[in-house]
Amino acid sequence: MNSLIVPKESTKTKAIVINSLFIALTLVATMFINIKLPIMGNGGLIHLGNVPLFIAAIVYGKKTGAVAGAFGMGLFDLLSGWALWAPFTFIIVGAMGFVVGLISEKVPGKRVFVNTLAVVTALIIKVVGYYFTEVVLYGNWIQPFGSIPGNIMQVIIAGIIVIPLVGRLKKRV
Repeated sequence: MNSLIVPKESTKTKAIVINSLFIALTLVATMFINIKLPIMGNGGLIHLGNVPLFIAAIVYGKKTGAVAGAFGMGLFDLLSGWALWAPFTFIIVGAMGFVVGLISEKVPGKRVFVNTLAVVTALIIKVVGYYFTEVVLYGNWIQPFGSIPGNIMQVIIAGIIVIPLVGRLKKRV
């Protein structure tokens, strides 16, 4: 009977490994699977970093989602020469991961609907967060509109990939 009890250290180790894995997956998917849109402002960057972020948040919860998003995409900004963006990304994408995980954990209902609601909420956080970030960085209220299409596309594409998968993944965890 004692062999069924999981030591606390094992649980902490598992959490560290899962968080580290999703930070790395988010960083790699953002860094290597992306397209820069040639439109005004920042132009927008379409990447698949939101895929592991959303999987982490829905399957493992709000803390893992927040950590994966904040550190994974924040590191992308630091390593890609966009260091000025890193603090904003850390907060915005960390909030996205946290909220997706929170909605997935707490809102009752059909999982597909709840997870879709979570992704739509993340979309709103991303668009609003980066719009105001660009207003601050560029000192302009019009130029940031150029990044909105890319932000919308990357979250929608991630949602289309993730929502059908997470039900199956969650059953296996």
